Amino acid sequence: MVVRSTAAPPTPWSRNLAEPRIDETAYIHSFSNIIGDVIISPNVIVAPGTSIRADEGTPFFVGENTNIQDGVVIHGLERGRVIGDDQKEYSVWVGDNACITHMALIHGPAYVGDECFIGFRSTVFNARVGAGCIVMMHALIENVEIPPGKYIPSGAVITTQQQADRLPDVQADDKEFAHHVVGINQALRAGYLCAEDNKCIAPIRDEMDGSYGSTSLNGFERSNQVSSNRLGEATVDQVRYLLQQGYKIGTEHVDERRFRSGSWSSCSPIEARSVDQAIAALETCLADHSGEYVRLFGIDTKDRRRILETIIQRPTGIVQGSSSFKAPSRQAASYSSSNGSGNGYSSGSLDAETTDQVRQLLAGGFKIGTEHVDERRFRTGSWQSCQPINSNSANEVIAALEECMVNHQGEYVRLIGIDPKAKRRVLETIIQRPNGPVVKSSGASRTVASNSYGASASGTSSVASGNLSSEVMGQISQLLAGGFKISAEHVDKRRFSTGSWSSCGQIEATNQRDIAAALESYMAEYKGEYVRLIGIDPKAKRRVLETIIQRP
Repeated sequence: MVVRSTAAPPTPWSRNLAEPRIDETAYIHSFSNIIGDVIISPNVIVAPGTSIRADEGTPFFVGENTNIQDGVVIHGLERGRVIGDDQKEYSVWVGDNACITHMALIHGPAYVGDECFIGFRSTVFNARVGAGCIVMMHALIENVEIPPGKYIPSGAVITTQQQADRLPDVQADDKEFAHHVVGINQALRAGYLCAEDNKCIAPIRDEMDGSYGSTSLNGFERSNQVSSNRLGEATVDQVRYLLQQGYKIGTEHVDERRFRSGSWSSCSPIEARSVDQAIAALETCLADHSGEYVRLFGIDTKDRRRILETIIQRPTGIVQGSSSFKAPSRQAASYSSSNGSGNGYSSGSLDAETTDQVRQLLAGGFKIGTEHVDERRFRTGSWQSCQPINSNSANEVIAALEECMVNHQGEYVRLIGIDPKAKRRVLETIIQRPNGPVVKSSGASRTVASNSYGASASGTSSVASGNLSSEVMGQISQLLAGGFKISAEHVDKRRFSTGSWSSCGQIEATNQRDIAAALESYMAEYKGEYVRLIGIDPKAKRRVLETIIQRP
C-alpha cells in the first residue's frame, strides 16, 4: 500500500519534521494526504480525497475503528489545544468507532468523542463533541461543548452553549445507524486491504472463475474450498467488531429448498468471548452444514434484537471477503432480493419479513394466530380463524401459516400476534390476498424496539387519493378496541434512511372516523413525505404498531 504521507514542513512555530504514525492494520487510500504529527490507530480507514494536515495545529489523533470518508479535511490552528482521552494536549482528537463522513470539516482545536457520527459537509471548529453524539448533514458546531449522547439535526447552527445544552438525546435508531456505518466501513477496510494483497485476492478470483463453470473439476474445487472452512477477513473483522461492541454471536443455517421461505434453523449457541473461540465455533457450524446457507449475526442482549446479519456461506462455498453487513432494519429486503424471489412467491410461501415478524413475536412471548376471509366478506370484516397454532417453534409456526394460506387460496389471510397475559392482539397484518401472498417492499418500516411490531408496508398501507385503505381502517378499529392510543409521525425522503421521524402531534379523537380524518389531514399537510400510523399502549408506555400509510 503506497500512502501519501509526509513530514511536517519546517515553520517558525515548529521545526520537528514530525511524520505520521500509521498502524499497519489501517487502510489509507493513495489519493489521500496525511502530513505531520498524525497518529492513525488500528483498523482505521481513510478514503480517497481526504486531507489530514498537521502542519499548523499539531498533533492529531484518530482512534481505533474510525472511518474518515471521502473529501474530509482535518486541520488545526497553530494556537489552541484540546485535552484528549489520554489527558495529553492535541490540536484535533477523534475517538474510537467514530464516523467522519463525506466532505466534513474538523478544524482544531476540536475534540470528537468515541462513537460520534459527523454528517456530510458538517463543520466542527473550536468545539468539543461528546461521545455518542450524532451530527447530521450541513451542521455547524463552533465555540461550544456538546454533552455526550446528543442529536444535532441537519442544518443546525450551534454557536452558543445554551443551544448545545438544549439539544435532544440520541435515539436507539440513531445509534444503530451509526454502528451500521462503522460496520460497513470495517468491511470496506478489510476489502481494500485484501484487494492489494495477491495472497488474499487470488482465492476470490479463483472462486469467481470457478463459479462460471459447470464441470466436475470446478465442482470439486468448490467442494474443497468449503471443507477448508477458512473464513474471509471481512467476516473475521465483523466478529471482532461485534465482540468489541459487547454483542453476542449467533449463527443459523438453511438448505436451498427452505431458503426462499426464510425457515432458518439455529446452529449450536456460541458463548465465546474471544475472536479465536468465536471463529472456531463458526467454522464448526460451516463444516456441519456444508452445502447450505449459513448466516452470522450479532445479538444485542439488552434490547433483544439482532445486529448486522450477513450470509457467510452459500451452497457453492464460503463467502470470501464480503463487503457489506446487513443491518436488521434492512434484513427482510436483503433476503428477498438476494435469493431471487423478490418478484413473487409461490402459493403458501412466506416472505422473509413476515418470518422475521413471527420470530420477533415468539421472542417477545406472544402467541401466533391466523384468520381468513373471502372477498365478499372482507368489507364487513367477518374474519374466521384458521386452525389454532399452539407451537412456540418458529419453523412449526411458519409451516402452520403456510398451511392456512394453501387451504384458503383465493382469500385474504392475516397474521395475528396475541398477548396471552393481557388477552389482546398486538399485531394484525395481511400475508395473503386473493391474487397471492403479499410481497413486502424493501425498507418499508423500521422496528423501534424488540416489542414493537410494525405491520409494515405491504400493500396493506397503500393510500389512494388521500383516502385510507380498508386494511388501515381495520387496524385503527382494532387499536381502539384494544384500548390503545393512536398518533402519527412523518419524515422526508432524505431523513427516511436514518429513521429521523418527527411527530405529527397527538390524536385526541376516540372514534374511528375522527382519527381517520386526522390521519388524512396529516397526509395532506406532509404530502411528498412518508407518514406512518403509530399504535401506543398507554399503560406499558410502548409502541405496539408502526405502519407506513403514505410514501413520497
